[in-house]
Amino acid sequence: MSIIAVVGGGITGLALAHRLRARGKDAVVLEAENRLGGNIRSWSREGFVLEAGPNSFLDKEPATRELAADVGVEELIRTADPAAKARYLYTRGRLRSVPLSPPAFLKSDLLPLGARLRVVAELFTARAPEGVDESLAAFGRRHLGARATEVLLDAVQTGIYAGNVELLSVGATFPQLTKLEREHRSLILGAIRTQKAQRKALPAGAGASEKLRGALCTFEGGMQALVEGLTRALGPAGHTGAKVEGLQPGSGGWRLSVREHGRQAELLASRVVLATPAYVTAGLVRPLDEKLSALVEGIAYAPIAVVHLGFERGSTPAPDGFGFLVPSLEQRRLLGAIHASTVFPFRAPGGGVLYTCMVGGARRPELVGLDEEALVALAREELKELAGVTASPLFTEVIRWKRGIPQYNVGHLERVSAIDAALARLPGLHLAGNAYHGVGINDCIRNAFALGDTLAS
Repeated sequence: MSIIAVVGGGITGLALAHRLRARGKDAVVLEAENRLGGNIRSWSREGFVLEAGPNSFLDKEPATRELAADVGVEELIRTADPAAKARYLYTRGRLRSVPLSPPAFLKSDLLPLGARLRVVAELFTARAPEGVDESLAAFGRRHLGARATEVLLDAVQTGIYAGNVELLSVGATFPQLTKLEREHRSLILGAIRTQKAQRKALPAGAGASEKLRGALCTFEGGMQALVEGLTRALGPAGHTGAKVEGLQPGSGGWRLSVREHGRQAELLASRVVLATPAYVTAGLVRPLDEKLSALVEGIAYAPIAVVHLGFERGSTPAPDGFGFLVPSLEQRRLLGAIHASTVFPFRAPGGGVLYTCMVGGARRPELVGLDEEALVALAREELKELAGVTASPLFTEVIRWKRGIPQYNVGHLERVSAIDAALARLPGLHLAGNAYHGVGINDCIRNAFALGDTLAS
């Protein structure tokens, strides 16, 4: 009974099982759906490469690069086109460029002059009291002022969490900000000192900002290339159509009740990792510990609708930059849009244009429930008003995630600590996934590798 059962075949579960097997452990993945990969799915339409979930990753996490090499897809990594460096926000009635340096920020019109001067005054901000879990909005207002929080900080979190800036925990969502405050008091001073230290640590001749941040990347053929590499590497250890309906602790391990392709079976495992969404995990652990179940179930999710709009070459101008985000202050129906064909030109054939629009989020969840025709109309109307796109698309695709992105709201860190304490009473049971310690692909892979190394040792 030395098998380690990984329940859930999203990127966390796949990376974890791969790591365990690379460390000589017998690990299997049990995925209820008929495919592995979770919300990572890529496909082609009219020659355009579309994504259902994540569009890219920052190439700054060693574990992600190591995983890609391990499963034979490192050579498929493609870096974003230099034309995608520009970012835009829709504010005060039009798209405005996001400045890429402090001098450029002071000269820009992204914020009114008074708001820009208030950001400069951040140099004199005091530290927060110890032990306070602030909302991202409260933290932002203390450091940057109300207007910069409503425009800049809200837009940044929208691009990652699609959340409510008044509810999200700054310590859980942007721990680097609380670290800068703790160590340097001022975020501006901390950023300057950190950047200087990073430059000193770079090898002679290394480039500046791009090497500090990591390049934006995807895979040839889409993000699913990583899933396909993992699927090949796992082989028969990756089970699809295998729904875990219950688990019970037993002598020296765990007994899992599994329905695989309509057949009921039992699996004995020395350890179990639930790499399922929090709402699925809550149901599985409820018979074991109702308090643990309630803690996990309390992690909220923001619904997201993704609307792809593909245009023929010449029907609409190719957009500049990575894309744009819309702060909630503007009261628009679009969260933002990625200029997918500008970022990765290979994703659109013959110079075509591909917009990927995001709708819904924690503030407008009702929009995700609109029918497909209404979502397409919404995206087209918003693109026309915000970005001047008037052409008729060659095609449209709509993907809905009714429970899309975990929300690390105030109290999340305390909740995760309580979950860990409850798990200590259930030896051999572990939780993993993007509901706990980071929602991005890099976070999931890094955390999966760390847990795999711990279990293998």
